[in-house]
Amino acid sequence: MSFTKMQGCGNDYVYIDGGKEIIPQEKKSELAVKVSDRHFGIGSDGLIFINPVEDPDIDFEMEMYNADGSRSEMCGNGIRCVAKFVYDKGLTDKKKLTIVSAGKKKYIDLTVGADNLVESVKVDMGAPILEATEVPVAVPGECITASSEYGNHVIDAPIEAAGKTWHMTCVSMGNPHAVVFLPDDMDLATFDIEHYGPMFENHEYFPRRINTEFVKVDDKNNVHMRVWERGTGETLACGTGCCATTVACILNKHTDSKVTVHVLGGDITCSWDGGKKSPVIMEGPATTVFEGTIEV
Repeated sequence: MSFTKMQGCGNDYVYIDGGKEIIPQEKKSELAVKVSDRHFGIGSDGLIFINPVEDPDIDFEMEMYNADGSRSEMCGNGIRCVAKFVYDKGLTDKKKLTIVSAGKKKYIDLTVGADNLVESVKVDMGAPILEATEVPVAVPGECITASSEYGNHVIDAPIEAAGKTWHMTCVSMGNPHAVVFLPDDMDLATFDIEHYGPMFENHEYFPRRINTEFVKVDDKNNVHMRVWERGTGETLACGTGCCATTVACILNKHTDSKVTVHVLGGDITCSWDGGKKSPVIMEGPATTVFEGTIEV
């Protein structure tokens, strides 16, 4: 099987042209585990198939699997790499694309360099989902904030984990996120995410598990973030996590409407005007690392 290894701010996936490589559906989860293994496989945060579609309003489908073989609905870094893949390989000559993942359309603008290769990708990630039951997050009634604009949402709500009380804001960007602003006495660089991350991921409040962003606010336009992704663990970046972090920062009045999120693998810029139906716009790099073949 031919593959391409790509990364966005260090969030790396193995990419497969689903129009050329025909893998039985029942084998894809097992294959994701195999190729993601960093010792016995290619090494990645997961596996993404780029599939052709017959719908004239959609250019390609992104079919995503986490490193543990579980399906995921969306990946912001992943979809930027999908866009670069299809343009750089000549599968399309369009610089504005519509890509669907788990039934949700995302609208993409490509910046192409003099070498006719994609340099950066801007993605309309759609409006954030804040309604608690749709994130989904199942918290006690006293943790719900009701408003005419956002519905019953979870903002700065307490959660008990590892014997401590934290505060989280829950957002779905097509996949569920809990954004946690670390207290002043905790250093993000030395934060024991390997200890705390699984406790959030598997907490009883989250019926479909959760991606958790641990955040420190620098100023009105900059934050630092580390992320624990469900089914994978800590990754160097998470595009949807950067979007969710931006939304949480704005809802909690920590930042202005445009935020540069500094992650371990680089920087991703997101903006949101605060409207319930307004999209989050995400922009960041996409890089091809290497290509090859693997026995499957």
